[in-house]
Amino acid sequence: MKQDLLSELIGKMKTEMQELEVAAKATKEFATDQEFKAESKYDTRSLEASYLASAEARRVEDLKLEIQMLEEVDLELSNNSQEASIGSLVELLHKGESRTYFLIPTSGGTILKIGDKAVLVVSIFSPLGSEMLGHKAGEEFEVQTPKETRTYKIMQLN
Repeated sequence: MKQDLLSELIGKMKTEMQELEVAAKATKEFATDQEFKAESKYDTRSLEASYLASAEARRVEDLKLEIQMLEEVDLELSNNSQEASIGSLVELLHKGESRTYFLIPTSGGTILKIGDKAVLVVSIFSPLGSEMLGHKAGEEFEVQTPKETRTYKIMQLN
């Protein structure tokens, strides 16, 4: 199940990267097209397009790094651990509501599905992810937010 989630996450990131590569190429072509050469000192279409193309190219490189990080995740380590760690599937209870989280180094905020159940990807670098690390099933931990201190209980760890 965790391998399926990880594969789905990697697939989503690869799709995003491919779409962004196409967009970056099109934006670069627009920026360098002689037809769109500045007609006056106030015409900045080409300059703005070059900034966008540069940012898109940097995002593609970031995605490549994130995909590499995900491909290097060793799910066996989390399978053999009694504590929340990279690759853990964690069911948390907060204010009477139970939610499932997939603890991974990157891609926090992505929502994946297990059957009809939503699984939220949480980065180990996020406040929730970093506080979750090292806790066992049945333990509680707190996360400080701008509005309040939230208490979570680990109901189940896979």
